[in-house]
Amino acid sequence: MTSSSVKKRLRELFVGSDNSLGGKARERRARWLMEAFPRLCEMHVVDLGGTCRFWESLPERPASVVALNMFDQGSANQADQPDWFDLIQGDACNPPSELFDRKFDLVFSNSTIEHVGDRVRRAKFAQVVHQLAPNHWIQTPNKAFPLEPHTVFPFEQFLPRSIRGAIYTYWPLLHTKATSLAKGCEMADEVELLRRSEMRTLFPASCLAAEVLVPLIPPKSFIAVASEHRCGHHIFKPAPRDVSTRRASPAELRAPVQIGSTSLGANNWL
Repeated sequence: MTSSSVKKRLRELFVGSDNSLGGKARERRARWLMEAFPRLCEMHVVDLGGTCRFWESLPERPASVVALNMFDQGSANQADQPDWFDLIQGDACNPPSELFDRKFDLVFSNSTIEHVGDRVRRAKFAQVVHQLAPNHWIQTPNKAFPLEPHTVFPFEQFLPRSIRGAIYTYWPLLHTKATSLAKGCEMADEVELLRRSEMRTLFPASCLAAEVLVPLIPPKSFIAVASEHRCGHHIFKPAPRDVSTRRASPAELRAPVQIGSTSLGANNWL
């Protein structure tokens, strides 16, 4: 077995395939999304930073999806997109005006807010989320999780910029390496992971769920969830009693909450 194939298999173990730890986490979160919004098939969704692939992978898709993405997907790819999916090129912190002219039921975003820039731009991103729809599902990796998800390098997010740039340039488990140290530093600058406290500040009225992989280790990611059905409709199916979409009280934090087959305890509702 060559060194390149070993590197490829190691990356695929963590993030590089649907069967990787990252791929299974995405599949689990997709299942939670459908359970959180049982009427997803009737909803009109705006996806900030997404593509069609995720929505095509769901057992049930929304009535329509508009994806806002900074990157041009190419005319050939757009021609192959289904009629229920629309792709708009633009900045999620300053969306095109046409987006505000449409009516959406849900704002969805998966691992995007950590790429938009500094705190000011992240606050603008959150403001856009609140303006576009009454419901949202905003997921982002946790800065405190030991393994940085983009580089698959332990604690890379806490290292000095120069060392992070070197990791983006030379680390063998990267999907795409930088062509120079200067470019590596630029790539490192494009990722700023969020802490729990910042997610709570940006989405103060949302339920903040934590994706815990291993007990006693910080959560892998956080998901800010809000629903317009604040009375009588519960985002996550609880066991044994209901926890609504408002922020959980201290007493509710001590009770386990069921998301599908995964039990979330006191450290998961934040």
